[in-house]
Amino acid sequence: MSIDGRLAKGEQTRGTILRRAADIASADGLEGLSIGRLATELRISKSGVFTHFGSKEELQLATVRTAAEVFRAHVIEPALAVPEGIGRVRALLDAWQRYQRERVFPGGCFFHSTMAEFDARPGRVRDAIAASQRDWRAFLERCLREARDLGEIEAATDVSQLAFELDALCRTGGAYALLHDDPSLFERASHAMSTRLAAVAAS
Repeated sequence: MSIDGRLAKGEQTRGTILRRAADIASADGLEGLSIGRLATELRISKSGVFTHFGSKEELQLATVRTAAEVFRAHVIEPALAVPEGIGRVRALLDAWQRYQRERVFPGGCFFHSTMAEFDARPGRVRDAIAASQRDWRAFLERCLREARDLGEIEAATDVSQLAFELDALCRTGGAYALLHDDPSLFERASHAMSTRLAAVAAS
């Protein structure tokens, strides 16, 4: 096999490991990850898994990055396909709820799970999770700001506050729907977000 072929196979193996790691972490937490468990489930040698990461912390950090890429593909990119304005905001929130409903990760939202696990544990993993959430909130604020600049929501709207509220509503709706196995809670969250957006709609 050529060097390029070996590199491509190595990247494919790394991707397979990380996607499985993200699935596990969504249900069992990032502390639930181990090189041994991944090796057993994926039928790869422990040394083969270790070669890609070197330590549990590096595995956790790479898993957070992978989860962020999955979130971007399922939530942010569909919204970017919609023109700027309130339509993009609604598309973004719809995509986020779809990501939650479809259980893109078997344990529900990867970041909801890992935020609870690491919110009081300083370190590189917590910093990576926090950075991903700052990026997400910044994007949501950007979409709301675009809608405000286009005159679709009231000029006096505090977009940071509005983003915080929409984030809280969607995140909580998804968490409760999963906890209670009750899809109607997605509808409650959707109704609450629509009501909040209607309250700031420009006349």
